[in-house]
Amino acid sequence: MTEPRALITGASAGLGVEFARQLAGKGKDLILVARRTDRMDTLAKALRDEFNVAVDVIQADLSDIRATSDLYAEVTRRGLTVDYLINNAGSVGPDLLNDRDWPAQQQYIELMMTSVAGMCHHFIPPMRARGFGRVLNVASVAGLVSLAGDSSYGPTKAYLIALSKGLAATVKSQGVHVLALCPGFTHTEFHKSDELTRVKNSLPKFIWYDADVVIREGLVALDKGKAVYISGRLYRFLIPLLRSRFGGFIMAAIGVKRDY
Repeated sequence: MTEPRALITGASAGLGVEFARQLAGKGKDLILVARRTDRMDTLAKALRDEFNVAVDVIQADLSDIRATSDLYAEVTRRGLTVDYLINNAGSVGPDLLNDRDWPAQQQYIELMMTSVAGMCHHFIPPMRARGFGRVLNVASVAGLVSLAGDSSYGPTKAYLIALSKGLAATVKSQGVHVLALCPGFTHTEFHKSDELTRVKNSLPKFIWYDADVVIREGLVALDKGKAVYISGRLYRFLIPLLRSRFGGFIMAAIGVKRDY
């Protein structure tokens, strides 16, 4: 029987790659999941060569309603066990009010919220049965504040925070930790599109964190049994202020709008 593995969704780019590198660096065998198998195959080879870990690659599009059930069935078929689950897949969504393509909105909701619930539905019960499990859902500080024009991304992350808190309270006594990791602005290729690059260049550099710091802090918080963790000392200081009546002034000062 194989050693339990860490399953990482959205493992072809961004934070997913850094999760894979840090877990492999701890000697953890991996299951990489994403839509782009070519990038995962390249990453898997690099991780095997550098860290001498076993790495499986599974293609899945988590915006498909059947994806989580199919993924769980494939993991089971391969005889693999998951004791670390990193729900990292995600993207910037369509504008709920101005993008008139409702099927695209539904796919986005499936990717950002329903698929995470599905992954927890499938993978947490076996963790409970074994008495050990770690589940990290990548949320965002955007899920903790309301921003003008953000009717998609932030609200989906707010759901992940609420979901993680409820699950954490339910299963912690059974040896399973569930964490919502809430990064702020983080240096990844997530911001390489023209629009997001413009946003990045318009914001002060001091509010940006490196991906390796975000992931390292998140994994420590997960093992400690925290239910919600805001990554970065700056954001842990700012979020209570941003949620106060002074939040609008602070956001305006750093070039971000908030609307309640």
